[in-house]
Amino acid sequence: MSTGILLKDSSEISVKTMLERLIKSLETCPIVKRGEYNYFIHPITDGVPIVDPSLLREVGAAMLKALDLNGVTKIVVAEAMGIHIGTVLSLMTDIPLNIVRKREYKLPGEVAVHQATGYSKGELYLNGITNGDRVVIIDDVVSTGGTVRALLKALEIAGAEVTDICFAIQRGEPELDHPYKTLVRIEVTDRVRVVDRYF
Repeated sequence: MSTGILLKDSSEISVKTMLERLIKSLETCPIVKRGEYNYFIHPITDGVPIVDPSLLREVGAAMLKALDLNGVTKIVVAEAMGIHIGTVLSLMTDIPLNIVRKREYKLPGEVAVHQATGYSKGELYLNGITNGDRVVIIDDVVSTGGTVRALLKALEIAGAEVTDICFAIQRGEPELDHPYKTLVRIEVTDRVRVVDRYF
């Protein structure tokens, strides 16, 4: 397993400047009001208006530095917005990517779990994880923790060990019974304000 960053401009990513693109892009992103909820629109969390490769590279490099990947056999992400970050991390590490889908495939060993977040609910389907796998979970954003609670339950049923969890962005105080890391923590009013950062 390689843990080196072999992507364009990676030598320019240092701890001192790490997360600057993410922070600037969050602090300037648009806010849309949906009822009483201020929803921030950002390339990492929504894939719009455009996902800049340098931003993805920065988030991937920061997660690579933050996560304990020792002995990890799979990177687990939830459909849909964890996929692009998981792909970057998988390419950087050669660790296989496992996508937990919102669609049932009826494959042998498939694990179905219910997911409830602050804005949606439904079923998630885990495939391709076997007893004894050592996995990390990564995702774009955590707010209530509903998605990751469902993932933790599915991975426990499958017999996997979750060695680490990392989110690009934390909004609010999720209720999780597992340690996790976030690259940045934000507050959202009529704008996004970054209130804490990992690096």
